Amino acid sequence: MGEANRLLGYPDDARLLLINADDLGMYQAINDAIALAFRDGVVQSTSLMVPCPGARRAMQFLAENPAIPFGVHLSVIRDIDHHRWGPITPRERVASLLDEEGRLYSSERIPEMLARARLDELELEFRAQIGTVLAAGLAPTHLDWHCLHSGGRADVFAMTFELAREHGLALRVASHPFIHQVQSLGLPTTDHDLLDSFRLDIANKSTTYARMLRELPTGLSEWAVHPSLGDAASQAMDPGGWRVRRTDLEFVTSPEARAIIQQEGIELISYRLLQRIWQGTSS
Repeated sequence: MGEANRLLGYPDDARLLLINADDLGMYQAINDAIALAFRDGVVQSTSLMVPCPGARRAMQFLAENPAIPFGVHLSVIRDIDHHRWGPITPRERVASLLDEEGRLYSSERIPEMLARARLDELELEFRAQIGTVLAAGLAPTHLDWHCLHSGGRADVFAMTFELAREHGLALRVASHPFIHQVQSLGLPTTDHDLLDSFRLDIANKSTTYARMLRELPTGLSEWAVHPSLGDAASQAMDPGGWRVRRTDLEFVTSPEARAIIQQEGIELISYRLLQRIWQGTSS
């Protein structure tokens, strides 16, 4: 049995799946695709990249659809080199998060960024991103990180955990030992390591997804998918990622996905359910 089943009130043999669409706000074709994934698909939750150019329209979408559960996708890594956006905090206050050109580090340089980044400056930027969402009158359900699984460092994880507790939010916990650490506090997390769709082969992805649904273990699993339309604008903006994103959209909106979930008796949940328990155990 997964520990999350007990904490969430499900039977021991329940198979729970949280499908979260990451990167809302990165660019408009992602915003449009995530709206489709909620309307026509099996996505249950999303995560907003506050500093990105598409964030304003994404936040408008969330304001118009308050039933959609969303988290703050804490974003200090750029994974498209020519897609330029910076921190919310004034740059001189978060210098350790910036490269020699004064830009946020690219995904290829994550180890360098993690070696250099000051915890207090990361906290400043994370608080600024959360604060921007709250100031807009939006009500997030959770925190997670863009490109930094479980924060990338133990101290970053611990700091973000405290931010989640402070704001009454759940936290994405992507892997062990953090899963055990958090569940031992009576807080629900996934029981299994996070599935990041960027780590799947694009070839035959729908077949892979279908197999993974049929083989889904008991307990709570989370899939971080990354839908985008994959249109001409997407291809120009995101040459290294649009195929991953379009194939994700194709599967999560497919009749096959919904049919397998129903056949297998898989229970789809969102971070809103986890947040209620995290709030209920706040000190």
